[in-house]
Amino acid sequence: MRWIVAAFILVSPSAFAEDDARLIAFTEGRYAEAVDLAALDASADAQAFAARSLLAEAMSNEQFSPPLATIERAENYARAALATEPTHVEGRLQLAIALSLRARPLSLKEARRSNLATESRQLVESVLEDDPANPYAHGFMAVWNLEVRRRGGVIGASMLGASIKTARRHYQAAISSRPQDAAIHWQYARALAALDADKYRQEIDMVLQAALDCGTESQLETAMQARAAILYQAVKTQSSDSAQDLATRML
Repeated sequence: MRWIVAAFILVSPSAFAEDDARLIAFTEGRYAEAVDLAALDASADAQAFAARSLLAEAMSNEQFSPPLATIERAENYARAALATEPTHVEGRLQLAIALSLRARPLSLKEARRSNLATESRQLVESVLEDDPANPYAHGFMAVWNLEVRRRGGVIGASMLGASIKTARRHYQAAISSRPQDAAIHWQYARALAALDADKYRQEIDMVLQAALDCGTESQLETAMQARAAILYQAVKTQSSDSAQDLATRML
């Protein structure tokens, strides 16, 4: 059984507006080109951008199965960003995402031994200490809490300090500053549907609709919105068990 921890891609281009070429390549979904352009710059910003581009490529896999080699390359770029600038916010976020994706195919026992989920959480919590309003860190933590609750049950979630209430609080914090970000809505709805598509159906419907109502500014956002449409249709037309199984497999 897969251990799907928070896999949350940052799609806001604002942090990299100074480099139009690599930003345009990323926005248009030309991720390999975006990585090549970023690799020309040794700064922490550029290394984190390369990691972000690779993770976007991995997350865009139509089979919802990110290639491990791509994830590992992203992790290396994120770690390079942190080696250059240890407190780099984007570097920490991208490293957390990479670790989450590495943990995805692991069994629950394997994931616990690897400590990947805990390390990813600690990275994002450190971001929130430095940047309490960061919407993507809040979005990550919203998903992380739901996934831990799903895999660990009430007792396991309690041991790790995870809860649905905390997930909702992080989600609301994320959309308070990024209400039109389809990826934030999508990732939260997917995780909630994977947890219990029947019990939380009304909330899932509302959040998926919010994702579908957003405008998109990049190929990645468009891909995430398309997935929201697929799950929305499944929730409306299939059994709760089928919709829940689909949400568990999706990214």
